Amino acid sequence: MNKLIDFSAPAGRFLIALIFLMSGVNKVFSYAGTQGYMEAMGVPGFLLPLVIITEVFGALAIILGWQTRIAALALAGFSLVSAALFHADFSDQIQMIMFMKNVAIAGGFLILIATGLGSYALDNRGKE
Repeated sequence: MNKLIDFSAPAGRFLIALIFLMSGVNKVFSYAGTQGYMEAMGVPGFLLPLVIITEVFGALAIILGWQTRIAALALAGFSLVSAALFHADFSDQIQMIMFMKNVAIAGGFLILIATGLGSYALDNRGKE
C-alpha cells in the first residue's frame, strides 16, 4: 500500500499539470489563432506570452515538485480567471462544462496546496 501512496502523488501531479503543459505548447504553435481568440473575448493579445509562460512553467513546476505550492496557487488562480473570462456563457452547455472543469482543476490545486506535494518531488530534497 505504501508504494501506491508513494506513486500516487507524482502521478496525480503529472495528470493535473498535463493539461496546462499541452495547452501552453499548443498555444506556441497556434500563436496567431490563440491571440485572435483572446482579443475576440476582450483579453489583450499581448498577454499571450505571459499565458504561455504560466501554463508551461507552472505545469513543469508541478510535475517536478518544485515550488509546488506557489505553482499550484498560480495555476488555481489562472484556472478561475480563465473560467470567468472564457467560459462564463452558461446558456451554452459546453461552456458551462468547460467552466466547471476549470473550477474543478482549481479545486485540485487547492487540495495539493493543503495536503502537500507527496513523494518524488524536488521540494523534498534534503528533508530525509
